[in-house]
Amino acid sequence: MERHVDQELKELNKDILKMGAFAEEAIYKSIEALKNRDKEMAKKIIENDDKIDELELLIDEKCIDLIARYQPMAKDLRFITTGMKLNNELERIADIAMDIAQRTLEIIDKPLLKPLIDIPKLSEIAQNMVKMAIDAFVRSDIQLAKKVLLSDPDADKLRNLIQKELVEDYMVKDGSTAPRAVQLLLIARFLERICDHATNIAEDVIYMVQAEVVRHHPEKLKDGK
Repeated sequence: MERHVDQELKELNKDILKMGAFAEEAIYKSIEALKNRDKEMAKKIIENDDKIDELELLIDEKCIDLIARYQPMAKDLRFITTGMKLNNELERIADIAMDIAQRTLEIIDKPLLKPLIDIPKLSEIAQNMVKMAIDAFVRSDIQLAKKVLLSDPDADKLRNLIQKELVEDYMVKDGSTAPRAVQLLLIARFLERICDHATNIAEDVIYMVQAEVVRHHPEKLKDGK
């Protein structure tokens, strides 16, 4: 027979999925605004931040209420506390997407410094890592969570490549490009930070499922451990 708490945990899961959808959409639209030089889309991302903040508070309140009323143990407690952490990570991801939109507005009326190739690629990696991390939480899938963690070095390498190109090929050679190059550097850094938040979620999912801490222990990701 299903416990009453099980239904409430399902509702919490739905709310977290909704938060994840908001975060994923914000990342996608922030880069679309940059690629298409869409000022209205960038402004809309910034305006939607209040809605995401409200949902974050609602989910936190639900988690605290569940702990207070049911005093859950073991697996249920790990699920709720992981949900709280994931909620916070997703809100931060949405904040970063807003930062990208703000940086986009800074350069949207200026000539494009260079064709946008690597930044959209980094955005795809970030979006995929966030999606996989959320799916890992929903499915309690450790292997998918580990796949997120193993994707992070690719994001770091691409961010470094973008940084090297902007600094060496533009800023050093022509100082007048610096204002635009700096904004693109920040956007690349923001995308890399989104990947970091996705790895945090994946690490928390692994702990939720098998009560094992893998943060700062990369050796535990090898050999199927």
